[in-house]
Parts: sequence; C-alpha cells; structure tokens
Amino acid sequence: MAPPLLILRDIHLTFGGTPLLTGAELSVSEGERICLVGRNGSGKSTLLKIAAGIVEADSGERFFQPGRTIRYLPQEPDLSAYATTLDYVNEGLTDGDDPYRAQYLLDVLGLTGKENPSNLSGGEARRAALARTLAPEPDILLLDEPTNHLDLPAIEWLESELKSLKSAMVIISHDRRFLENLSRATVWIDRGTARRMDQGFGKFEAWRDEVLEQEEQDQHKLAQKIKREEHWMTYGVTARRKRNMRRVRELADLRKQKREHRGPQGTAKLAATEAEVSGKLVIEAKHVSKTYGERSIVTDFSTRIQRGDRIGLVGANGAGKTTLLKMLTGELAPDAGTVKLGTNLEMVTLDQKRENLDPNDTLSSVLTGGRGDTVVIGDETKHVIGYMKDFLFSPEQARTPVGVLSGGERARVMLARALANRSNLMVLDEPTNDLDLETLDLLQELLADYPGTALIVSHDRDFLDRVATSTIISEGDGLWREYAGGYSDMLTQRGEGVTARKTEKAAKQAALKQKDGLPGEKPAAKPATKSKLSFTQQHLLKTLPNTIAKLEAKLEQLQLEMNDPQLYVKNPDKFAKISAQISDLATEKDTAEEQWLELEMLNEG
Repeated sequence: MAPPLLILRDIHLTFGGTPLLTGAELSVSEGERICLVGRNGSGKSTLLKIAAGIVEADSGERFFQPGRTIRYLPQEPDLSAYATTLDYVNEGLTDGDDPYRAQYLLDVLGLTGKENPSNLSGGEARRAALARTLAPEPDILLLDEPTNHLDLPAIEWLESELKSLKSAMVIISHDRRFLENLSRATVWIDRGTARRMDQGFGKFEAWRDEVLEQEEQDQHKLAQKIKREEHWMTYGVTARRKRNMRRVRELADLRKQKREHRGPQGTAKLAATEAEVSGKLVIEAKHVSKTYGERSIVTDFSTRIQRGDRIGLVGANGAGKTTLLKMLTGELAPDAGTVKLGTNLEMVTLDQKRENLDPNDTLSSVLTGGRGDTVVIGDETKHVIGYMKDFLFSPEQARTPVGVLSGGERARVMLARALANRSNLMVLDEPTNDLDLETLDLLQELLADYPGTALIVSHDRDFLDRVATSTIISEGDGLWREYAGGYSDMLTQRGEGVTARKTEKAAKQAALKQKDGLPGEKPAAKPATKSKLSFTQQHLLKTLPNTIAKLEAKLEQLQLEMNDPQLYVKNPDKFAKISAQISDLATEKDTAEEQWLELEMLNEG
C-alpha cells in the first residue's frame, strides 16, 4: 500500500489562550476524497491551512511527499498583486500544465480573464480563486467552502469537474448534497481532536450521534465509579497503607479526568417571534412582468401563495430571483400585471449577504439595536447575554466587533436579529450560507413548525428538499414556473435542474476561440499524438451532442403542443409564443450542429 501524500500528526494550536486544536490528526492518500466537518469555530479552516503549509501549528508534525503538488482554495482570496484575473490564475500553473485550462475554467465560471481584480465582487474573486486552484489538477486539493457564491448550475458543474479529477481532496462545505455526492471518507473536528470514518458524509450524522451517545454512557460510568470510590474512602475498611494510598491516587485521577472532560458544544435555540395570524391568502400575483432595458426578467408570471406555504425560488445568478422576490413582497412594482398582498402581514427579511451589519458595531449593539443591554423579542425583553447564549455566543463576545467574527458567527447574528422581530411572513435570502450542520437542522425544524409563510431563495438542494412545499424556477428568457415539492421533486417533474443563464459574451468567446484560437497568445507546442483542439474546443466537442439532444427533445415537446388543431382558436397568444420558441430553438440547434461539425472536421484533419 502506497504511503499517504500528506500527514498531520498530533497538531496543537492555541488562539488567545484558548486551545483550538489539541492533538488533531489528518492523513490524505492518493485519490482520497475526504470531507472535513465540525461546528463553526471548531478549527476546520485552521487545520486546512496547516495542511496547506500556510499556518504553523504550535506543535505537531506535518509531512508532505516531496515532488507532489498541493493547491488550497481560501475563503477570502487576495488578488491585489495581479493586473487581471487571467494573470492570477496563470500564476498557479507550473511546467507541464495545460495553458488553455486556465481560460476554460474562467469561462465556465462566468469570467473573461480580463477583469481588474480591484473591481471584483467577493463572489467573482472566489470564482477566480476556484479557477486558479483547479487549473493545475494537483495531487491534493484543499477546498474551503468551494460552493460559496456559486449558483446551482455552477455547483453542479463543479461536482462533475471534481469527480473527473484524479486529485485527492479535502473539502469543507455546508452543502450536504455536495458532500454526499463527492466524499468517500469523513474527518470530524470535535473539541480540538479529529475522528475519522472511512465512509462518505451520508453516514456521518448517524455515526456522530453514536459517538456522542457512547461518550455520554462513558461519562455516566465514570461518575458512578467516582461515587463508589468516594464511598470506600468514607466507609471502607482500612487495610494496608500502600493499597489505600494507591486508591486515593486513583480517585484523584478519576476526578481530574471528569473535571477536564469537554462536553460537546450545545445547540442554538432557534425560535421565531410569532405575529398575529395572517389572512389565508398571503400573496396573489397575476400575469406580472418586468423588464430592464431590452432584457425580460419576469414574463407573464402568476401564483397564489397561501398561509403556511414554504416557497423555494431557484435560478442561475442573474436570472432575476431578487427582482421576482421584491415584486411578490410589494417592494417593487411590476411593469404589467398585479400583485395583491393578504391581510395582517408582518414580514421579516434575513439578508444573508450581511450587508446590513456594520463591521465596527459590537455584537451586543447589533442585537439590542443600540438600546442598552436588553433585546426586544416581540412584546417581551430579554437580557442580551442570555439571548447571545441561545445562539452559542459566550458572554466575553458581547463587546466583540462583528467584523472579526467568523462567517458562521455572522450568520448566527443575522438569524438572532431577524428571529427577534414579530413576523408571519419570512423572506430568507440564502439562509444556509456559513451555518454549521447542527444549526441548519434547527433552522429546518423552525421552518417546519413556523405557523406563517416563508419565501426562500437558496442554492442548497438538500435544504430545499427538506423545507419547500413548492419550488419556483427560472426557465430562461423571463419565464418562471412553479412545481410542487422541493428541488428533487421539481427535477423529477421537469426533467432537468437549473441551467446557466445564456449570455452573448460566452457565445462570442467560444466562436472566437474556435476560429482563431486564444487571441494574443502563442499556443504552446504539443506532441503530435495530442489533439489539435484546444482544451475548450475539446470540451465543446464532448458536450455539444448532449446539448443538441436536449434541444431536439424540447422541440419535439413543443411540436406536440402545436399539433393540437384547436390551439390557435383557444389560445392565440400561446400559439404565437410556442411558434416563436420553436423558431428560436431550431436556430439554436442548427448553430450547435454546425459548430459540432466544424470541430469534428478540425479534430480529424
């Protein structure tokens, strides 16, 4: 059996006098796919940085096989030293790496490579960092929250891309479905140590519960043993002094063991502050439309949302989820159609982008709104320290600026502030971002028991499956459709998931590369045995047949609807719309077929 590529042994690290890691270990062998899980603040990201050689432990051993390659994806990448995103990604390549792969990955992730890093949003910087990490196809990939800021098409593409790589992987993610689909082993960081299970994330929670139950039983046995020894100390018959002193020392050791035991971290106490019951009809939208310039965001959309519904909104980035959400809640007027809001509505919004948090504000001030040391929860008040403890914050953190909190801690702050407000309608924008699995479970339970209504924008497929009663999805060109159930139910009914929003930029770039190769670059010399196509062209040659097949299936479905002889008489608008769709799809199919033929001829030439 080949030796591991990377070994961390007996890692200790202390931050600010508090032990974070106390003997943690990690071993990564060729081709392994490991998910690294644990509560917020348990040290997952720190252990990953130690594995990458970025952070040095106080003590312990790190071994990495010489001559091997490792790449680390940080949560907050720094691109400030580079002129363009392509320069940043190319810097991560080494001799022998495919020079075209950097541009291909940037294209897939929605970047051109010409962007100035100083003008990038946080999400765009993360996408560039993902391209830089994946481009070299290293021996080990260390990925810290790789799905953050990605929409569903990009997440599903990333899953497929990672499955195709031979690299060993260690992944930190809050996305259950992503971890279930990729991991083959699980390392659980708990109270400073690392426990390993040689099974994927799908088996983790049952295993964790067994471990904690066994630990509870062991502590109970320890307490009983101490009780018996204390009884002997008080009432036992004195025998030889040597034996007595031995038992005294053993009792002291038992007491020390119990005193130093660190129990598992508690769970947050999530409870929504309920307002009076709303009317049965919460929102009714009839034939609403919205356009920006020449682009249609929402076209002729109708829905009825009733009390108790949990509506998931999904779509690619830029599809218009926020616009549709604002129209449904009355914040934005539609260009056409009507939106009617029900009676007695009290709405609370959870902005998981955390734009409303002042980084210089203290945790206590954020929760109290600057009003002394009490939190107003509906019609009641509670001391801020007690409310902080409900969300797993220690009293010492009361004066901590929120800007220095971790992503997971800031997510809990937003939850705490939102849930203190009375509501019967929740609007949740990416509520799962940065929350640990235990807090996610509690949020799901809260929504299940919530007597009001919830509108949820999310890219988390597992979360939508667990909470959504129906799912509204963008079908492109401003068309939105509602399906019963969560994301998987929608997938079954629709036959496909969220697809990337079509952009003219991507099409023009692909055509330019096919015609002239990458502009301004001299292609690297390649051995005669390799394909004459660039990496991007090879990818297109592989994927175009599937694209053409999907277009043919859509055309066939639309043609069946057109075959109805009564369609024009019954619904002339629908007839015209279907006719236009058939024309557009036929043109798209012809273009794809011509593109595939050109690439096939080039490949054979």
